[in-house]
Amino acid sequence: MSRSVVQLQDLVSTGRLRRVAVEPSRTPWRLAEIAGRLVEISGSGAPASLTLAFGLVLEAQRQSEPVAWVTLEQSTFYPPDAAEGGVDLDALVIVRVPDARAVAHATERLVRSGAFGLLVLDLGAEAEVPTPLQARLAGLAQKHHAAMVCLTEKGSAAPSLGSLVSLRVQTRRTKTSEGRFTCELTVHKDKRRGPTWAYAEVCRGPAGLH
Repeated sequence: MSRSVVQLQDLVSTGRLRRVAVEPSRTPWRLAEIAGRLVEISGSGAPASLTLAFGLVLEAQRQSEPVAWVTLEQSTFYPPDAAEGGVDLDALVIVRVPDARAVAHATERLVRSGAFGLLVLDLGAEAEVPTPLQARLAGLAQKHHAAMVCLTEKGSAAPSLGSLVSLRVQTRRTKTSEGRFTCELTVHKDKRRGPTWAYAEVCRGPAGLH
């Protein structure tokens, strides 16, 4: 498994952590590489998934790509965290719905407009999207060249949302030193490249985070 050398850049706060390093621009974990695909980011009990997703939102906004974040009414998404990280909330469409299936249906309506470069589906712990709906979402993502990212709360041994997921990654957060954490992802499935790469961001946590 290959890993690019981490390069330092300006501090950017994301997902309750402050990013102090990111991978070079040629990494497969960037907006251009996941555009037109159905992607699943899984994590269990740590904010690494949100941190990595916020990084994509920042990248999209810097490229003037509209972004939609569709989430459950009871979710870990907290807009002030995103704003602190540099995300422009005025340019971010946030939709809250009652359950995971409603998340998928709302996203389908949004992506059909062709207006969004990135759509985040915050599906939570009991994520379930019927296969026909996944097929429509995957087809629309490809048609409009939109990145469609599903956030799920599950362990690495749990199955993915389905066979139509083009890229599935598992995230974790590891404390590396006092106040420093590594947010990394491991690839479980990649239909384009195969599970041959990994990605990591070095982050600085807020006071009191262990």
